[in-house]
Amino acid sequence: MKNPEQHKAADPAQAFEDLRAEVSVLRKAVETLPAVLRDNRPPDYAQDLAVIGKGLDDIGAQLETLQKYPSLRMTPEQQGQSIASAGSALIREAVQKFDRATQDADRERNNLANMIGTLRGKQDQRNWLMIVGAIAFVIGFAAFPFMIRAMPFGVNSEIAAAIMEADQWDAGIALMKSGNPAGWEQLVADANLVSANQDKIVACQNTAAKTKKEERCIITVQVDGS
Repeated sequence: MKNPEQHKAADPAQAFEDLRAEVSVLRKAVETLPAVLRDNRPPDYAQDLAVIGKGLDDIGAQLETLQKYPSLRMTPEQQGQSIASAGSALIREAVQKFDRATQDADRERNNLANMIGTLRGKQDQRNWLMIVGAIAFVIGFAAFPFMIRAMPFGVNSEIAAAIMEADQWDAGIALMKSGNPAGWEQLVADANLVSANQDKIVACQNTAAKTKKEERCIITVQVDGS
């Protein structure tokens, strides 16, 4: 507002207009005051404070948990020793695990070596058995004829017939044919001649037996192919 002395000296109309303007400004100020007071009142921090309080409670609980750790009650020197001990324990554990792994590897290597040795031993045994079997077969095959000869008569012929898969008669014929083909043919011819003159030969034998002398017989010889 302007000084009253200035209003007295100035134009009355101008003074009124100035006063009215000032009153209008005050009116507007009074009209806007409630809104200003309402808009500028302190904010409600209750919800934010509740969130902050819960967070502080959680932090307090965590601090209580951490407070139970013995390391928080240790001096720096004690903490260093504890860390060193923990490191030593980890190193010992690693060394033990490495030792166990080494022992396991050695054991598996020994098992593999034993298995290979066993396989080689079995292969060697198999080879030796094959060699011994072959030698025994050769020796037995070479000694078989002598063994047959040493057996009693009859047993050896039965064995020979069994080997030839025939009876003793047919086995003998086969052996004679194979041993002396010409002699076998002569034997067959003689047998046929005797068979063809069987009656005459028997009569001559009977006469010789009675007279006690040699007896001449007339036999019939068939033509070959007849």
